[in-house]
Amino acid sequence: MEYISLDNILAILGLFIGGGGGAFFTWRWQRRRAKAEAKTAEADAAKEWQDVYQQLIEDIKTDRDEQKQYIAELKDDRQHLRRDRDDLRKRQDELEEAVRSLQRDVDRTNRLVEMMRPLLCGLAADCPSRKPVAPADLGITKPRTKAKPQSIEPIENSDL
Repeated sequence: MEYISLDNILAILGLFIGGGGGAFFTWRWQRRRAKAEAKTAEADAAKEWQDVYQQLIEDIKTDRDEQKQYIAELKDDRQHLRRDRDDLRKRQDELEEAVRSLQRDVDRTNRLVEMMRPLLCGLAADCPSRKPVAPADLGITKPRTKAKPQSIEPIENSDL
């Protein structure tokens, strides 16, 4: 068996201490570097989250502005439709009034025709003795075209 000398033991101890000491300093340096990288990664992650939140806020603002614009357009459309509705109601009222006026004119004309019926004569235009005749007997079924003016004797109130 070989005897281990003191020089061999010191050489081995020197190797452990010299090589292990470097590993110890290397290990501390790696640990500090890992902590710094972790802090950098946390800062980067926080910055990314901040960017995401800023983008989200911008998107919400944009969406809200679009909704405000859309609501304003809808309000304008509603006002336009209300004006159109009011105009149509006004025109409808005017047309109804015109129809009522025309109906009054037709009724007045019918009363005048009924008042003139005793003056119709089936014999001749200048007939001194009037013979009552119905308009259907005269062949009046549709509106006549403009006829020649005929002379009509004035009526006295006592004849009515």
